[in-house]
Amino acid sequence: MSDTTLETRVLIIGSGIAGCTAALHLARKGRDVLLVCSGLSMDDGNSALAQGGIVYKAPEDTPDLMENDILTAGWNYNHLQAVRYLCLRGPEVVQKILIEDLQVPFDSLNGSFHLTREGGHSLARVLHCADYTGRAIMDAYIKAVKKEPNIKVLTGHTAVDLLTTHHHCTRKEIRYHLNNRCMGAYVLEQATGNVLKVLADYTILASGGMGQIYLNTTNCRLSLGSAVSMGHRAGARMMNLEFIQFHPTALFHRGPRKFLITEALRGEGAFLVNARGEPFMHKYDSRKDLAPRDIVTRAIVDEMLATHEDMVFLDAATHIQNPDKRFPTIHKKCLELGIDIRDQLIPVVPAAHYFCGGILVDTTGRTTIERLFAAGECACTGVHGANRLASTSLLEALLWGQTIAETIASRLGARSRLSQKTKASVPDWKFLGNKQNEDPVLIAQDWATIKNTMWNYVGINRTRPRLQRGFEDMRNLNKRLHDFYRETPISQPLVELFHGCYSAYLITTAALRNKQSLGCHQRNEE
Repeated sequence: MSDTTLETRVLIIGSGIAGCTAALHLARKGRDVLLVCSGLSMDDGNSALAQGGIVYKAPEDTPDLMENDILTAGWNYNHLQAVRYLCLRGPEVVQKILIEDLQVPFDSLNGSFHLTREGGHSLARVLHCADYTGRAIMDAYIKAVKKEPNIKVLTGHTAVDLLTTHHHCTRKEIRYHLNNRCMGAYVLEQATGNVLKVLADYTILASGGMGQIYLNTTNCRLSLGSAVSMGHRAGARMMNLEFIQFHPTALFHRGPRKFLITEALRGEGAFLVNARGEPFMHKYDSRKDLAPRDIVTRAIVDEMLATHEDMVFLDAATHIQNPDKRFPTIHKKCLELGIDIRDQLIPVVPAAHYFCGGILVDTTGRTTIERLFAAGECACTGVHGANRLASTSLLEALLWGQTIAETIASRLGARSRLSQKTKASVPDWKFLGNKQNEDPVLIAQDWATIKNTMWNYVGINRTRPRLQRGFEDMRNLNKRLHDFYRETPISQPLVELFHGCYSAYLITTAALRNKQSLGCHQRNEE
């Protein structure tokens, strides 16, 4: 085995809630796990940014009530089997893993958990830690992962491509097999520029969404669509790629990432007003400020157009007592910008937030490629349908991370290993390009093209001419980057640009093909 080859029983790409959940369960079953993340620390992803909370259960709750809320928010485009699985098993997994095992310090009141309500929910069923729930959960996970000797963590490593028998095996008798099998991934070591060949009996994609392909987003810098890009190139089936959820309330400020203003604010009594200080949600939906996100987002866009303003405002002071104590993270961030949420309005705009589609998986997390699983935002379980119900994403990531681990653990016997012949047939990474033409200015310009194209043509309101223009622009850029990718020595900026462009092209193509206006995919045809 060469210095650039690693072997592990399970490779997990992504260190958020889905990846950490799977890693912990497998490690505690005695399985060797390699956890790879592109960030310099395990919490550089979106999981740590989650503010509002995670769906649990209200005292008067039932699986049927939760199911109805999810289906209503998702415009009944959801996969019913997956929704029922989430509603039946999700709360018990929260109880077992987050409450009992990791002991995440969720807020309580008078001896019971304090549950909040968010848009689209008929009951208050969301567990939270003030307004930094994701941060608290990830802190607990990181502490637990570091204690596990069976988990090896590689930070600062970027997955480049999945290894599959159809694409990478050099032995023809293996390539003749009808079934495509995943064997691990090529992984770029950022510090050295070396590309590792990581061979694994099972691979889990859990590297999050793709908000950074849009001009305005609440997502972390690493949300580039890498899992979808790698999965599609490997031959995995995709689903619902056109459904991009825009969060209605991101803080209006300059910066590479829009600061999220959690929906829990409106669940606690905050309400939207336009530039004239007038509440307006009653004009768009009977649920007013607690309507599902796609409806609130479009209402804000319409209101900004009507008032010729660049923003609307959120009133958190009128109906919430001590909003600074209930939402300390938001209060602190707003104060940095000279806004005191205790007596001032918060300027907000919509921003790309959550990817409802992705790599198609079943209720065990299996993809259409053997030995490849996916969980979290990069996966399409069908739970979210055409629009995600607030705070279901953390629950989905938790549940599918656990389920995938249970599925793999039950299969990891001696006979489940990849054969030595198969492993030996995978070549080391070939460095194809030698042109020293990686110009940071060109890369920055390509990113500007991607972000502006997606925001203007494949954004909140879509039309056939916009989508057609976006498709042509992204197709041309994608072709040019394929050539550039082959000619230029590999690097992290180049891999990220390639993944971002490829995923943007896939989303634009899916949006152009789907002529039905539904949920997050709003087509306004003249």
